[in-house]
Amino acid sequence: MEIIGVLGGMSWPSTLEYYRLMNEAAQARLGPDRSAEILLYSLDWGRIERLQHAGDWDALSEELITGARRLVLGGAGFLVIATNTMHKVADAVAAVSGLEVLHIADATARALREAGVRRAGLLGTRFTMEEPFMRERLEGWGLEVLVPEPEDREAVHRIIYEELVQGVVRDASREVYRGMMARLVERGAGGIVLGCTEIGLLVGPEDAPVPVFDTTRIHAEAAVARALGG
Repeated sequence: MEIIGVLGGMSWPSTLEYYRLMNEAAQARLGPDRSAEILLYSLDWGRIERLQHAGDWDALSEELITGARRLVLGGAGFLVIATNTMHKVADAVAAVSGLEVLHIADATARALREAGVRRAGLLGTRFTMEEPFMRERLEGWGLEVLVPEPEDREAVHRIIYEELVQGVVRDASREVYRGMMARLVERGAGGIVLGCTEIGLLVGPEDAPVPVFDTTRIHAEAAVARALGG
């Protein structure tokens, strides 16, 4: 097994999920006494969040590159950026570190195509929903991507940053997300992509009338498959 280098802490509750899911995937593939070989570099979420909202993506790129270099020194075979939003700088991290970044959108696109979904609703941070780095990557796989209307996008973003990244899960917010997913389905979405690694803490397959694709789980399982040469 190759060592999985994880850039995490963005936020720590979702990184905790990555760690659990990767080890469960390793057990499923290798046996109950096995676990994944992981190196984790956890960044300071407060600093990352401030830079995101300031729009300082050059500084954010440097933050992740610094972490990636440390993972390279530790022997990581490839990198996992344990957040959707920070895939905006994935190409820069790969170029400078010299390691492959296992892209969350590619893993998600494969899962959508295998399920026969060609039009998907995308929920995530405002950056993920409105900027092209995630949407265009999915579209490159022949998928059509729908995002919520502006008012719903603001609600998605607010709940992520004011609640989920702090580990706060509220029933009222779950109902808000259920309504958004239903509206995306009304517009023709055949699946819903939970395109923020915190959203899976709030809603799951039981909350939508169509298949739900949790990018955290998909990415974690793809990382273990990659580490095992799959």
